[in-house]
Amino acid sequence: MNSIFKIIELFKNFLLEIGELSYFAGRFFKEAFKPPSEFKEFLRQCFNMGNRSLLLVAVTGFIIGLVFTLQSRPTLQEFGAVSWMPSMVSISIIREIGPIITALICAGRIGSGIGAELGSMRVTEQIDAMEVSGTNPFKYLVVTRILATTFMLPVLVFFGDAIAIFGSYLVENIKGNVSFLLYFNQVFNALEFGDLIPSTIKTFFFGFAIGLVGCFKGYYCKKGTAGVGLAANSAVVFTSMLLFIIDFIAVFVTDIFYDL
Repeated sequence: MNSIFKIIELFKNFLLEIGELSYFAGRFFKEAFKPPSEFKEFLRQCFNMGNRSLLLVAVTGFIIGLVFTLQSRPTLQEFGAVSWMPSMVSISIIREIGPIITALICAGRIGSGIGAELGSMRVTEQIDAMEVSGTNPFKYLVVTRILATTFMLPVLVFFGDAIAIFGSYLVENIKGNVSFLLYFNQVFNALEFGDLIPSTIKTFFFGFAIGLVGCFKGYYCKKGTAGVGLAANSAVVFTSMLLFIIDFIAVFVTDIFYDL
C-alpha cells in the first residue's frame, strides 16, 4: 500500500514539475521579445558554449565515424555491398546518430554547467541581489543562455557530423583504398534535402530543451551546496529524457510528411 502511495506521489511531483517547466518556458517567450536586449551577454554565452564544446564534440564525432564504419563494414562485405558504405554512413549520421549523440554530449557538458552556475548564483543570493538592484535576472541569465544553446547546438551538430563522416572516410581509405573525392561524391549523391532539413530543424529544439531545463533547474535551485549538485545532476537526467521524447516526435512527424 505504501508503495502505491509513493508511486502516486512521484507521479504527482512529475506533473507539477512539467507544469512549472511549461510556465518557465512561457515566461521565456514573454521576456525574449521585450526590450532591452542583452546582446553582448548572448554573444558571450554563444562563445562559451560553442568554443568550449568543440573539442569534445569533435572527438566524439570522430570516434562515432570510426566505430560505426568498422562495425558495419564486415556485414556489408558478406553481402558484397561495401560500395554502399559512404551512403549508409552519411544518411545514418546526418539523420539520427549525429544530432542525438551531440545533443546528449551537450546536455552533459552545457546543461549541467548552466544548472550548476545558476544554482550557485541562487545559493549565494546573487540573483536576489540583481532583483534588488533593478536588473532583470531572468532576461540577463536565462533568456541569453536559452537562446545561445538554441542557436549553437545546430552549429555543433553540423561540425560533429562533418568530423564523423571524415572519420568514416579514414577507415574506408585504409581498409578499401577509397579516394577522398570518390568517397565524398558518394556521400553528397546519397544525401537529399529530406535528410538535411528535418535533422537540422530538430537540433534547434534539442538546443532549446538543453537550455530551458538547465536554466530551470539552476534558477529554482534549493538552498545549500547539495542543491547545486542536485540541480546539475537533475538537469542532465531530465534533459536526456526530454531529448529522446523530442527525437521520437520529430521522427514520427517526419514520417507522416514522407507518407503524404
